[in-house]
Formats: sequence, structure tokens, C-alpha cells
Amino acid sequence: MEFSQGVRGRDQELVELFTATFTASEGASEGTLIGDLVRNQLSRTPASDLYVFTAESDGAVIGGAVFSRLTYDQDDRNVFVLGPVAVATEWQSQGVGRQLLVYALQALREAGIDIAVTYGDPNYYSRVGFAPVTEAFIPAPFKLQYPEGWLAQSLTETEMTPLKGTAHCVEAFNDPAFW
Repeated sequence: MEFSQGVRGRDQELVELFTATFTASEGASEGTLIGDLVRNQLSRTPASDLYVFTAESDGAVIGGAVFSRLTYDQDDRNVFVLGPVAVATEWQSQGVGRQLLVYALQALREAGIDIAVTYGDPNYYSRVGFAPVTEAFIPAPFKLQYPEGWLAQSLTETEMTPLKGTAHCVEAFNDPAFW
């Protein structure tokens, strides 16, 4: 298995991975929603506001993780939100997602990103260093449907302190349906 950063002309393959994975686990409408999100992230987000990581086996993309920029109007730290992340159904429960996220988070550290946040299952994401935070500590761009799933981690040696100001996400994520 190999991990890499960037899409390298494999946008459609990545969109299909997310669509199929979320369709299998959450149903067709969720698969379409997440597939469209990834398509929009890849096509509408400036390169400086997006990091894409993939896991491959025998030349096929089997996992993907997308991080996009969050900005705060009173805070100049570099913050990226993970979402979505997917591993092909037949590769799940084999550590692919965890290894992919460890690789991605290290790359973000090396790129000078200060904080990574995500919105998901605390039991899963705690395995790679995420911990629950409140919306008062790190404001979300929209009111969270499941605030217990708001998670973050510092990617620096500095202890994480509250982010200040209103949060703004990239255009593709700018929809309360994702929050």
C-alpha cells in the first residue's frame, strides 16, 4: 500500500470512491451528497485551501482524505478541517484509514498547519490524535447537528488555545447539510 498527496488527474476515481463508500454505508442519497461534495472540493477550491491524500494498492485508489481550510476572522492560525474521508468497503477494518490519516496529519505538520479539526465519530478519530472540543473553543461554520462529534488537535508543539472570531469554510462545504 502506498500513500500520496494530491489527486494527480484522478479526480473522477476519487469521487467514485467516496460515492461508493458512502452509498454502501449510508445509502444512495448520502453517497451522492458526499460524492458531489468531493467533486466540488476538487474543482472549486483553490489549491492553497485544499490538501488531498490517497491510499493506493496495485494502482487503484482505495482510500482518500480531504482537508480544506477554515478561516477565522480574528485569528491568523492555519486551520484545516478533515472531511470527508473514505476507505473502499473491501479494505475497511484493515487499518488503511488510520494509516492514511497518520500520513496526512504528518504532512500537514510539515506544511506548517497549526490545527486540524474534524466532525465525526470520536471513537474512530481519537485513534489518530483528535479530541472533543466545544463550539465555544473552536467555532464551527454552522451550528453542529451532533456537537459531540466536533474534534480537533494541535499540529504544533504549542498547546491549542481557543480560536477567535467567526469561522468560514471553503465554498464546497458552505452548506448546513454538512454540519
